Amino acid sequence: MNRLTKTLLTAGLMLTATAASAHPGHGEGGFTSGLLHPMLGLDHLLAMAAIGFWSMRQSKVMQRGTPLFMIGGMFLGAGLAFAGLSIPGVETGIALSVMLAGVLIATLAKLPTAVGGTLVAAFMVFHGFAHAVEMPMGAHFAAYMAGFGLATAAIAFAGRGLGALLMKTDSRISRGVGVALAATGALLAA
Repeated sequence: MNRLTKTLLTAGLMLTATAASAHPGHGEGGFTSGLLHPMLGLDHLLAMAAIGFWSMRQSKVMQRGTPLFMIGGMFLGAGLAFAGLSIPGVETGIALSVMLAGVLIATLAKLPTAVGGTLVAAFMVFHGFAHAVEMPMGAHFAAYMAGFGLATAAIAFAGRGLGALLMKTDSRISRGVGVALAATGALLAA
C-alpha cells in the first residue's frame, strides 16, 4: 500500500462512528432539522458523498441523474416510514451503502444507467427511512423533507466535485478513497 492509500485509510478509520445510525436531536422545526440530519451523521455523509464521487465515472446520463436518483430514493424511504411500513436492517443497509459505494469507487466500476440508478435509489431508501423515523416531534413534514432533500443534493454535488477533481489524477488515488470508504462501511456494519 502506498503512503496516500495508508493516509486515506487511516483518516477514514479515525472518523468512523461506533455504529451506523441516524442522528436525531437537531433542534425544533422542520427545515433546519432536515438540512442538518444528513450532514451530522458520518454514515449518511459518507454514503452520499461517495455516491456522488462514483457517479463522475459513469455515463453522462448517470452523472446528471445521480442527485435525482438519490433524492428519489430518500423520499421513497421517507414515504415508507411515514406510511408506517417497516424496513428490516435499516442501520445495516446504511452501513452497507457506504461499503458498497467504496467498493464501486475502488474498482472503478462502470454500470449501465438503469442498474446504477436503481442501486443508488435503493441505497438511499435506507437513508430516507432513517431520516423520516427520526424526524423531531412537531417538525413540519414538508419542511423537513425539503431540508434533507437539499442537504442530499449538496452532499452529492460535493462528492461529484471531488470525483471530477480526482479523475484528473492517477486512478490509484480514487481507488485509495474507495478502499478507505469500503473499510469504513465495513466497520460501521460490524
